[in-house]
Amino acid sequence: MSGTLYLIPNTLGEGDAEALDAVLPAPVRARAASLHYYIGENAKTTRAFLKKVGTERPIQEIEIRELNVNTPAGEIDKLLAPLLAGTDAGLVSEAGCPAVADPGALLVRRAHERGVKVVPFVGPSSILLALMASGLNGQSFAFHGYLPVDATERAKRLRDLEQQSRKGKQTQIFIETPYRNRALLDTLLATCAPSTLVCVAVDLTLETETIVSRTVTDWKKKPAIDLHKRPAIFLILAV
Repeated sequence: MSGTLYLIPNTLGEGDAEALDAVLPAPVRARAASLHYYIGENAKTTRAFLKKVGTERPIQEIEIRELNVNTPAGEIDKLLAPLLAGTDAGLVSEAGCPAVADPGALLVRRAHERGVKVVPFVGPSSILLALMASGLNGQSFAFHGYLPVDATERAKRLRDLEQQSRKGKQTQIFIETPYRNRALLDTLLATCAPSTLVCVAVDLTLETETIVSRTVTDWKKKPAIDLHKRPAIFLILAV
């Protein structure tokens, strides 16, 4: 019988064990502490997560393998091999929920193909937390990941997303590299209609958490929030 692939949520930022307690239920932490095979985007950050969890065995005795954007597709089966041999494993992301805007989705898909049981655990998802707190349409929404880096292409993409939002009454959600947050917000305010709702959710679940939801007109009237090098989620709804 094959092992089980557990999808273990992570924190959304730096923090100690107390911060972990605030976002991960006790049964999730207990299961995470019991596993001795892990797959993560980065071995160093995976070990840091396990240190906060408090593992049942020394961390140096836990096998950690990496799965990230640079992992060849042919390596997926090698990562699954211990599970097929009967070992349970934990999949963790750099931050938040595994396999959501995360390369771990490839492993989960292959696990299903090979008949490996997949168990998702409850934990913080920046995408859903931002949607919940935005006041925008939670009945219909779409996540688009990163927008184009080129300014012209980015503005064109935003116009397309605003049109989709207006036509389908659908919330559009996207992210940006933290050091380009301000440029993205500036493009949003210069591109979208005055009545379009824009929500920016920053540092979710952290002490510095900031969530602001306003029309484009109101964003232009009030001082901008500090976005520099802070993880942020952007949402728009054309009304």
